[in-house]
Amino acid sequence: MNSLGRHILVEFYGGSAEVLNDVLLIETNMLSAAKESGATIITSQFHRFPPIGVSGFIVLQESHFAIHTWPEYGYAALDLFTCGMSVNPWIAYEILKEAFQADHGSALELNRGQLHLLETENVDFKRPEEVAAYEYSDPQEKRTVWFTDRNDNIALSIRHRGGWIFREKSPYQTVEVLDTFEYGKMLVIDNMVMCSEGDEKAYHEMIVHVPMLTHPARKVLVIGGGDGGSVREILRHPQVEEVTLVEIDQVVIKAAREHLPTLSSALDHPKLNLLIGDGIEYLAAAADESYDLIIIDSSDPVGCSAPLFTKEFYLQVHRVLRSGGVLVAQSESPRFNQPKFVELYQDLGAIFGAAQVHCYLAFISTYPTGMWSFAYCSKNGPHPIQDFDPQKAQQFSQDYQLAYYNPGIHQAAFCLPTFVKDMITVEQPTLV
Repeated sequence: MNSLGRHILVEFYGGSAEVLNDVLLIETNMLSAAKESGATIITSQFHRFPPIGVSGFIVLQESHFAIHTWPEYGYAALDLFTCGMSVNPWIAYEILKEAFQADHGSALELNRGQLHLLETENVDFKRPEEVAAYEYSDPQEKRTVWFTDRNDNIALSIRHRGGWIFREKSPYQTVEVLDTFEYGKMLVIDNMVMCSEGDEKAYHEMIVHVPMLTHPARKVLVIGGGDGGSVREILRHPQVEEVTLVEIDQVVIKAAREHLPTLSSALDHPKLNLLIGDGIEYLAAAADESYDLIIIDSSDPVGCSAPLFTKEFYLQVHRVLRSGGVLVAQSESPRFNQPKFVELYQDLGAIFGAAQVHCYLAFISTYPTGMWSFAYCSKNGPHPIQDFDPQKAQQFSQDYQLAYYNPGIHQAAFCLPTFVKDMITVEQPTLV
């Protein structure tokens, strides 16, 4: 050995854009390449940039590996630096070339720290009392990986433990479960947060108990919601006779059953009719005025969920809803997806009548901006505030030890910020 270290500067061309934009695949392959090369991992950190590109580095006991990708060009640049001769960075080169599906690569190896140009300094950098611990301590591997939910202008990043607990591509979408530091296990669909163990009750309690404690429905339909959280909350209400859950993607249910038991606990309840199918097709075939309450527990308006945000869909919902019944739908963030938020309330107002459509808010920290909205639509039925019984809601909240919902939250949720009122034209309820 005639140098302190080996330094390989790598370029990969013609790689897979999908792989080079997947922060977890890149992190997993970089860690694997480091271990196969014989390196000892100290820590790692990887981040995906909106809307495209990944950067990351691994600190090794023998120095470091680093990467940045340009998925739109199928290009990745890497910096593989190892001290001594115990690690072979060329093994990492071959592993990563295959992992990134690169057509070809180029590399330049430099010998860093030419020994014939160096002189050893006779300096003791260690205090005597630290020598034993320094000589015999083993490095502990630490990983820092960030998941980011974003649009073109706003992003939310959540740190997780790296890798996937669950990952499967269905015919409709990519379903993942990640283990986060702050919120526990988190369900992600097509790089969008759906719910997390530590934060889901705000969403599920508000989408269910606001209508159920205003209108004690007996027959309920849920479109979407394959994680099971909404069904769990609905079945807390003893008057419910039947719940039909229509979820298009069997993989969502599989992920929830296997890894999110606190959400999916009611998916085997005897009152539940669980159907795997298209909610649009189900509604089209349903009889007029079939349900007391319909809940649209959809993901964001992209992919297979996009048709659930159309006027045509809500015309079918209105037909299937009984006279005097209630619809509640997740209606996006007034900040994160403003055009779709405004369009949805315009459509609902046209279908149900402006005076029958009410927006209410909940604050969910794992969703971009934290502010999320729900649409309460009455088919000539109960008003969400005027027909609300706070004492009944208080008793219910105490009986089930709800984490987010209570009578005060129910009423306050309909008190909208001025900018939200200005965005929608529906009439808002008067607090009493």
